[in-house]
Amino acid sequence: MHLDHAPDAPAAELIGFDQFLAVDIRVGTILSAEPFPEARKPAYKLVIDFGPGIGVKKSSAQITDRYDLRDLPGRQVAAVVNFPPRQIGKFMSEVLTLGFGDEAGAVILFAPDRPVPEGSRLF
Repeated sequence: MHLDHAPDAPAAELIGFDQFLAVDIRVGTILSAEPFPEARKPAYKLVIDFGPGIGVKKSSAQITDRYDLRDLPGRQVAAVVNFPPRQIGKFMSEVLTLGFGDEAGAVILFAPDRPVPEGSRLF
């Protein structure tokens, strides 16, 4: 399945509400971020706390264009937490951190505009 990330791309095919509910999107707080020089595309390794229900998970995020490592810890982000883990080089990414492409195609993290409890689910 190919996803078109361009802002002028048409909407995806219609899905049922049950399909939407099957995607578990939660908020977590970044505990740490470090370089990921082994990745094919520039990325960071993130450790994210999703609270007691989900726990602490790792994610590879291609956000190096717009984010400095020092600014990421303490920041809340949204992630899909129910995809199977994905091996990226020697790193196991356990969640998919979500973002939108800006006008240059760089990823801008998706997060609530006010703090919410870790593990809160998108609905």
